[in-house]
Amino acid sequence: MATAPQNQSLPLFYNELTPLSSETHAAFKLRRSPGARFMVNTHAVPLTVEEFPLVQRSQPIVFSVGDDPVPLALYGLNEGVNLFFDEQGQVTEQGLYIPAYVRRYPFLLARLRPNSDELSLCFDPTTDTIGAFDEGEPLFTDGKPSQLTEAVLQFNEQFEQAGMKTNAFMQELKALDLLMDGEISIQPEGAPQPFIYRGFKMVDERKLADLRGDQLRKMSQNGMLPLVYAHLFSLGHAQQLFERQAIQGKIPGVEFTANPAPAQA
Repeated sequence: MATAPQNQSLPLFYNELTPLSSETHAAFKLRRSPGARFMVNTHAVPLTVEEFPLVQRSQPIVFSVGDDPVPLALYGLNEGVNLFFDEQGQVTEQGLYIPAYVRRYPFLLARLRPNSDELSLCFDPTTDTIGAFDEGEPLFTDGKPSQLTEAVLQFNEQFEQAGMKTNAFMQELKALDLLMDGEISIQPEGAPQPFIYRGFKMVDERKLADLRGDQLRKMSQNGMLPLVYAHLFSLGHAQQLFERQAIQGKIPGVEFTANPAPAQA
């Protein structure tokens, strides 16, 4: 989920990518931002499977459409609607878990050469949090990565590892043919007809129930089964999101597409 070759579309949030260099960026600092403005109009964010138990407490978890679906946390039921971040990018829910995909921005591990397995730490140069500022935390000290940069690199490496586990999980769901086109139907009181939301994938509970015993046992042993149920249980939050959107006047009555910019190489 983390890599983005420069000859492909960049992942969600990223406008450009520049390799972090001890020479070019020797004087650069990271200036902490009180909010995440890039989240303001974002309704779906990629997840790793390790985050399912934390996200399912407050948000629906679905899967993007396309040949290579990825898990997504929904922040709203319609494009451009985010019910958990305000207009300044501040979190509106105390204790809300923020996915690693969000927390790693503006950094990213990327392959600079398509045929190479080597990953380099890059950043989005359009961000206002990295630059040759007077204030902030230095990215380099005496020509070497600072403790901050080392921590950033470690975090991104861990994200890569979680991404590989997530890819394996998704491949297994596809191999078992458990994904189907999703649909959420919400019937508000007094409404002449239900609101139907599509444009995502979800686990087919009927196919899950029809799996052979050995298949279910394998899913239980490798940790897949709890993740599948976390996804299914989380869908119940869609009703709550709908009600919150209605209160805020953000129900346009159109279908949404849980399919943000590419997040995989």
